[in-house]
Amino acid sequence: MKKPWVKKLLIGLGVLFGIILLANFGVNIWLKTQLPNYIKKNTDYKISYKSLNVDLGTGNIFATGITVNNKDPQNVNVIGFQGTIDSLNISRFGIYDAIFNKEINSSDISLAKPNLNIILAKPADKKKAKNPTPFNFDNIRISNGKIQIFRHTKQRFFSVSDLDLVVENLQMTEESVQDKLPVIFDRYSIEGKDFFFQPDDIYTLKINKITTTNGQVSIDQFQLTPLLDFDQFKKLYPKKPQLYQLNVQKIDFKDVVLKDKKVSLSNATFQNPNILVYTTNAIPDKVKKPFNFELDLADFNFNNANIQVNKPDGNKLLFAKNIHLNIKNLEFNKEISEEMIPLRYKDFNFSGKDIQFFNHQDVHVGSIVLSPKKGDIRNVSVVPNRSVSGKSTMNLKANQIAFYINKWEIVEKKLSLDVQNVLVNQVNGTITAGMAKSDRKSDFSGIQFPIVIRNVNLKNSNIIYDSKQQPLKFNDLNASIKNIELTEKPKNGGLAFKVKDYKLTTKNFAYKTKFYNMTASLLELDKNKVKIDQFAMKPLVSRSQFIRMIPVESDLYDLKANQITAVGKWDLFSENKFIHANAVTILSANANIFRSKIPADDPKEKALYSRLLRSIKIPMFVDQLNLKNSVLEYEEDTPKSSGPGKLTFTNFNMNVKNLNSAKMKGKPTQVDIKIDCTFMKTSPLSVNWGFNTADQSDRFSIAGKLSNIPAVALNAFVVPYMSITATGTIQEMEFNFKGNPKGIGGNFSIKHKDLKVSILDKDSKKKKGVLSAVANIFIKSDSGKFPESVMIEGVERDPTKSFFNLFWKGIEDGLKKTLIGINVDKTEKTIEKTKNTVKDVKNSVKEVKNSVKEAEKDISKTVAPTEKNKPEKQKEKKGLFKKVFQKKENPKTE
Repeated sequence: MKKPWVKKLLIGLGVLFGIILLANFGVNIWLKTQLPNYIKKNTDYKISYKSLNVDLGTGNIFATGITVNNKDPQNVNVIGFQGTIDSLNISRFGIYDAIFNKEINSSDISLAKPNLNIILAKPADKKKAKNPTPFNFDNIRISNGKIQIFRHTKQRFFSVSDLDLVVENLQMTEESVQDKLPVIFDRYSIEGKDFFFQPDDIYTLKINKITTTNGQVSIDQFQLTPLLDFDQFKKLYPKKPQLYQLNVQKIDFKDVVLKDKKVSLSNATFQNPNILVYTTNAIPDKVKKPFNFELDLADFNFNNANIQVNKPDGNKLLFAKNIHLNIKNLEFNKEISEEMIPLRYKDFNFSGKDIQFFNHQDVHVGSIVLSPKKGDIRNVSVVPNRSVSGKSTMNLKANQIAFYINKWEIVEKKLSLDVQNVLVNQVNGTITAGMAKSDRKSDFSGIQFPIVIRNVNLKNSNIIYDSKQQPLKFNDLNASIKNIELTEKPKNGGLAFKVKDYKLTTKNFAYKTKFYNMTASLLELDKNKVKIDQFAMKPLVSRSQFIRMIPVESDLYDLKANQITAVGKWDLFSENKFIHANAVTILSANANIFRSKIPADDPKEKALYSRLLRSIKIPMFVDQLNLKNSVLEYEEDTPKSSGPGKLTFTNFNMNVKNLNSAKMKGKPTQVDIKIDCTFMKTSPLSVNWGFNTADQSDRFSIAGKLSNIPAVALNAFVVPYMSITATGTIQEMEFNFKGNPKGIGGNFSIKHKDLKVSILDKDSKKKKGVLSAVANIFIKSDSGKFPESVMIEGVERDPTKSFFNLFWKGIEDGLKKTLIGINVDKTEKTIEKTKNTVKDVKNSVKEVKNSVKEAEKDISKTVAPTEKNKPEKQKEKKGLFKKVFQKKENPKTE
């Protein structure tokens, strides 16, 4: 027998069940008969349906033949619905929350054949707008749907047909939650046709078809198309920097996961994409809120893409065909976006053909293959275009550029790079240096220094570097550089280079300047040796052209040397540059130096050699510099000279010890120069010359001896300048001078034999006989056993003249005092005095003649006419006077 409470419980449950059945039956009757009217009276919509079943116990709702419309289609303040749904199935609908909490909750909602036009309400002021009723659906299913969504302006926003959609575990984020995706879900399936989406007034997005199979989504004929042409875009949106146009034949991806702020998917493939980007000169507004979502692509592929980027003027900036890109484990997030390369990846492969870039020069790449470890670029050409204005340009073709990378990674948000090898093969063309200088400081904040490049090889190349129309030409150029380290300069920015080893060889090297063409048959250079064969420096203009082209006087050089070599060590790349050569040798040089005094004097101060060496900014030291078996010619003309004067030094041998810039610690600064040569092809000359580069007063000493000089050997130089020729022999000439930037002085002596001079007319260069005869009266033809020695003092330097001008002044002063200059001056003065004396004598003779005539008249008067017996005596007297006068008037007395 049952207990009373059990009976009561069963009765209670039965009553409750009955009430529920009755309530469920009553609600269904009410929903079928009264719900449409209720909705019509209390909402903005009219809804009808063929059938409707509601299970209050489970919350399941099933309806068929649903039709929905707005009561007032013109009301833009509410969402507009118009269309039909074959059936609606809602599982576990939260009736209590819908009635009391105004929340729509359901585990599942299914729509069969929905054909809906949805018109979005006019956007309301967020401050005044009421919070909309939230909709929460765990799972959504739509089958064979056709949906169109319009803005309140009746402009189409979204549409799709034949839509089959399954979304499981759908979750929507509240508006107040920041940095989260608005929608997330676990599993999805979507199929449909004719997708249309217009997110704004700039673009429309169209998709021909979307299918899903086992999580793999395929999108056919993806199109992103601008609604405006480019001119309209620039006018209406002046702050937007780009306008895009995109067509993709097919997009495939799978395993899409949306969680919190992370989007991840795998096997994303874009087949035959065509991308067109229009760029403007606009400066976009700064983004106030940074992008804070994460993107994780397990495998990303671009297959056979064509990319074109246009400049603001409509011309091409970039064009590339047959682009293939595969990236493994691509990552992007807020932290990565702040790095120099705003993407991370495990691996990538990139390839393309016919890549063209058009800036101030046009770049064309035949093919390119890149990966994190290596790259290979073929058939590269770089050509300047018409937009060049003061920028550096290249007109080059390269057969291959290849590299291999040891390490390429991000360390503390900075790029760390270690390159193993770089190969540049068969480069031909010209690099032209620009004139414009950029004031913008380089920003290397995203680079982890040092950058290391272990090997660089340049092979079989012909390159011309042209700066200020002065081309530097390398033929058959081969170079290798080892262990390059790039670091940032701490003070003024830029990059500093440090190189461990290098080697360069080139044939038929040439460098052309305004006046010269410098060539060499072979140039070899490394960190310990330099070798130059068949060096030549030839003028490009004649002497007369050179004189007309220069504003002030300058030297014109004609140089050549069989070989120039240097051994030692030097660093020309790092911050701590230096040159230390143990030996520099120049073999068989031939140098002709021409200077004309016709152009105006150069008013600039000419520094002495100690100061010039001291002005070299880097430590420089040459233990031994040797010039061997060479020829030196110096020619100089003046407006009054008849052709250039010429000094010739043959068999020229020079040794320079300790050539330095006074900046190498521990090294001596005294420079000693010894010269042995043959002067004017006849006479041995030896010179010892010295100075100290550390001596700020720039003192120097120079001493030498010249022997057995035929005086005629000097004629080539003294005739144009002093209008003098000489014969005889200068047996010995010695000088021992000391000087500084103010002047020169010291001892000068000369020993000569049979010395005679001829004074020439300065215009006709004909010998002046009388003047030459008088000059030789004052010249001592033989100096005797001992040379004539004089002290040279008070020879001042013209600071606008060179060291050799000062040295010649000392020699000239010695010659004047001992031999030529002062005696010629005396001779000219003596001849002038003689002329005056002859003139006085002639005047005296005239006076005597007049006196004699007067005397003869007086004598005639005093002799009586009767004295006819004395005619013979008178005749004798007259004859005597006549003889006297004839002697006085004889021209030989002149």
